[in-house]
Amino acid sequence: MPAFAPSLPLHVAAAAATAVASQGRKTTSASWRRSAAVPVDMAAVSSSTLSKLAPLEAILFDIDGTLCDSDPIHFCAFRELLQQVGFNNGVPITEEFYSANISGGHNDDLARALFPHLDHDKAMKFMDDKEALFRKLAPEQLKAVEGLHDLCRWIEDHKLKRAAVTNAPRSNAELMLSLLGLTDFFPVLVIGSECDRAKPFPDPYLKALELIDASPDHTFIFEDSASGVRAGVAANVPVVGLTTRNPEKVLQDAGASLLLKDFQDPKLLSILEEIEPKVAVEKV
Repeated sequence: MPAFAPSLPLHVAAAAATAVASQGRKTTSASWRRSAAVPVDMAAVSSSTLSKLAPLEAILFDIDGTLCDSDPIHFCAFRELLQQVGFNNGVPITEEFYSANISGGHNDDLARALFPHLDHDKAMKFMDDKEALFRKLAPEQLKAVEGLHDLCRWIEDHKLKRAAVTNAPRSNAELMLSLLGLTDFFPVLVIGSECDRAKPFPDPYLKALELIDASPDHTFIFEDSASGVRAGVAANVPVVGLTTRNPEKVLQDAGASLLLKDFQDPKLLSILEEIEPKVAVEKV
């Protein structure tokens, strides 16, 4: 680990000190889809934008917090290593601080925000160490968001285009897709740091649309962070927000068109029936 001065001045330390600590079923695509018959008050959700996407052509996915509930692993890695280097005078960060200041951020931006007075190369070394710890912890702790694999089968049955789009380092992204059994499911993986600008800028999503040859008029995005939602909105693609960890208001304020608990949420099933491709599904 690089050496960090415990007294390093940080513009976020006060927020960390005052924050209060908080606390798969396998089915066929057809049976998953039939559960859409559950009554839903669609007037209660902002789905009009999604309704205009018919016929649906493509779906883009964030990875961390969207495909899998990885934030608890990232939080533990950040908390342990930040405490080791004396961040906030050694007081452990809280989940609220992590959600408000770290979740969904790009490592280059986080290095500058967390360590504004430290040499950037040293700050990035900290981020690299944190990612290494995440990869060490992930194999035993990473779990898919509920309903993910059923949704993936539905997408395959309907021959939809898809891509994974993330601010995570490529090594992390490839590991998570492998652990979830989705390496072959995504023909395209876009990494924020490999674009001109990472999320919250639209570049990663615009690159994904180009690579899979999909129209933003018939595509939507799954995201779980304000940064990711803003990136999708900036790319002029509707965003469905998953409330895996971040507060609903945060995602709404960022511009999410619809909020879901997970991929089994009846709201999702209903909107997919409305905008699904108007082609016959092949019978096996």
